[in-house]
Amino acid sequence: MKRVSIVVPVYNEEDNITHFAQNIAAVMAALPYDYELLFIDDGSRDRSREILLALGARDAHVQSIFLARNSGHQIALTCGIDHADGDAVITMDGDMQHPPELLPVLLARWEAGAEIVQTVRLTTEGVSPFKRFTSKYYYRLLNALSDVNIQEGGSDFRLMDRKAVLALRRYREHARFIRGIVGAMGFRRETVEFVAQERFAGQSKFSLHKMISFALDGILAYSVQPLRVSFYVGMLSALIAVLLFLHVLFETLRGETVPGWSTIVVCSLFFGGMQMMMLGVCGEYIARILQEVKNRPLYLIASDNRKGADGR
Repeated sequence: MKRVSIVVPVYNEEDNITHFAQNIAAVMAALPYDYELLFIDDGSRDRSREILLALGARDAHVQSIFLARNSGHQIALTCGIDHADGDAVITMDGDMQHPPELLPVLLARWEAGAEIVQTVRLTTEGVSPFKRFTSKYYYRLLNALSDVNIQEGGSDFRLMDRKAVLALRRYREHARFIRGIVGAMGFRRETVEFVAQERFAGQSKFSLHKMISFALDGILAYSVQPLRVSFYVGMLSALIAVLLFLHVLFETLRGETVPGWSTIVVCSLFFGGMQMMMLGVCGEYIARILQEVKNRPLYLIASDNRKGADGR
């Protein structure tokens, strides 16, 4: 019998875990697969750990890994993919926005030959117009800047064949953007569209700050265009400086210059701002280089509650 691993990163999801696990169990009971429901607790501070341990004691399908600290959604997802042992691995969120009812569809596409089945979110119920707007145009911007095609509306709800999982494990960068990595790998791919429901309970942990950091990781990990844009901006600034110099020289020769500080201040602010912006872009890339050359582990596991895991 084929085995399916369902990887679910959770962070402070005490109100969602039990309901989510019950829905997964109901869906998988009707399918001819052995399965594991692998939760990765990303340093939760609520009762998530207790609930996961209790679920694991009652249901042999439920497995849990507890990270030593909050490492972020993409790192928790990576940990789950690293430890999943199924013939197919499905990654999804545990707040019910990724509907368990789609699992049979993903598995059917896999059985038909697809090595990656990517879900595409058409819309999300209850999400603000601002988030919909930024999400839509972020992917357009990212695809315009990058050589890698990333599915617009793509989510981390996907199925990967064992072959694709083993390939994904070879990518070990720290500033992780798994949607981009999966998009760059190739393999036979199909898409499944869905409408994301509102969260079953609780609030999203994906703050505006995390959203901006995630967006920067996606752009800087798969594009050098910001560096090139900085170069072009620098050239434009230099051209403007030459034109201003010629203007000042012309006015001086005419004897019509008026001593004043406004021109100096405006020029200083303009060119200083351009320089700071370009240094900031360079700094982002250098910071990522520093992070990679340190070669620190992506995550540390505090405890492994999987059946048969090492040390148990």
